[in-house]
Amino acid sequence: MPAGEITPATPYVDLGRDAWSRLSASTPLPLTDADVAHLRGLGDPIDLAEVDAVYRPISRLLTLYVNATGGLHSATSTFLQEGAARTPYVIGVAGSVAVGKSTTARILRELLARWPETPRVELITTDGFLYPNAELERRGLMERKGFPESYDRRALLRFLSSIKAGRPEVRAPVYSHLSYDIVPGEHVVVRRPDVLVVEGLNVLQPARATAVGQSSLAVSDFFDFSIYVDARTSDVRQWYVDRFLSLRQTAFAQPRSFFHRFASLSDDEAIDRAEQIWDTINAPNLERNILPTRGRATLVLRKGPDHSVERVRLRKL
Repeated sequence: MPAGEITPATPYVDLGRDAWSRLSASTPLPLTDADVAHLRGLGDPIDLAEVDAVYRPISRLLTLYVNATGGLHSATSTFLQEGAARTPYVIGVAGSVAVGKSTTARILRELLARWPETPRVELITTDGFLYPNAELERRGLMERKGFPESYDRRALLRFLSSIKAGRPEVRAPVYSHLSYDIVPGEHVVVRRPDVLVVEGLNVLQPARATAVGQSSLAVSDFFDFSIYVDARTSDVRQWYVDRFLSLRQTAFAQPRSFFHRFASLSDDEAIDRAEQIWDTINAPNLERNILPTRGRATLVLRKGPDHSVERVRLRKL
């Protein structure tokens, strides 16, 4: 920056990869190559070196935040003269389809569970709160699956409200990526974990105005910390196409798969179909609904074309 030029004001501390990695030099890395291979998503080439450089510092930071929140809880309990137990510390993870947010959420769950302060860590994805396909069909939303209006927002808010109320057991619906639908009668039971990670496309959406003009609750109102996994849209588009091609030999190849009809496509046909889905569904959702929420995150992970995190932005306190 030229001499005398004022640095633009920003609510974030912006760190390059090397500077970020050095922040947890004394923090142990409890995962192995086999652990990371098990946790990575399809098309996401994350390895132990990436976990060491990027996610180990995040787990250290989050542990500090969890402990500090515990201190606030103790102070509040003393003030209120009550002995109520702490409620789970809730972390939201947002980002585009194919950007790697699911891998980020799984890696953080495993790292945090290995800290002695947070041995019980659960992960919930908001896919379980999508409306069933029959309801999406009834509402004319099957081609907008993943858009904010395709989720049962009230059910998700009730779930998070119950978590933060300290309920001993809270149930969440189960979604099958094979059938591309909610699994009838199946639930995940969350039993007061130390930390709950909530991963989804639209979890940082702001509150919507009600019919009478008042603001309603937002999902992020229940978050203690939030992470946005970011990358250039052109890179994410390519990652989506690459993943689509890989799925022809894996999930799409299974006869029970909702997308089984795509398994026999040629490479050129598969690329055309993937690009069409991206351009008509995923790109508009990203540009209109997901990307605008990036500035609401506590932490932003900026990925480069090779999927590795190049920069980390942490909101100032």
